[in-house]
Amino acid sequence: MTAPNVIPEFSYVVPLSEIGGKAVVRNLLANDAERTALAKRFGLIALDGLSAEIALSSDDIGLIATGTLTADVVQPCVVSGALVPDHVTETYTIRFLPEPTFEPDADVELDAEDFDTMFHDGRSIDLGEAVAQTLGLALNPFPRSPDAETALEQAGASDGLATGPFAALAALRKGAE
Repeated sequence: MTAPNVIPEFSYVVPLSEIGGKAVVRNLLANDAERTALAKRFGLIALDGLSAEIALSSDDIGLIATGTLTADVVQPCVVSGALVPDHVTETYTIRFLPEPTFEPDADVELDAEDFDTMFHDGRSIDLGEAVAQTLGLALNPFPRSPDAETALEQAGASDGLATGPFAALAALRKGAE
């Protein structure tokens, strides 16, 4: 959700009246200015492409957007600052619900499925912002270039995983990659 009166970098607003009870498909493609603004927002060196295919449907609870986004990003290596290019493909399901009202001091319980929920104002939804947030979540939080380990060793630093208490977990992680 964005703050009131703030226009997202990649906005594609769909009036709820266009959706109704029928399935709607949209294809979004970010232009140069939108990609540049999103790259700044997410701390990317470059965002060379961003597209998304979205199928909208409704159920008894709200609207559901399912689809796939693809993006070509360049991030800085967390160790050396070297360029780390990546092709991101992310499938997603987002539920759009009316903006809730809460008691000021009420506790709010969230279930696992609540984490892919966005809210709308009762008039429209912003598919572009939904795609942007999905991209932000899909980015590698700790990108490393192929020379990252060498740079760490040359600097006299290591992650300590090879011999420390987490060596077994590090071995499992390397096996999963």
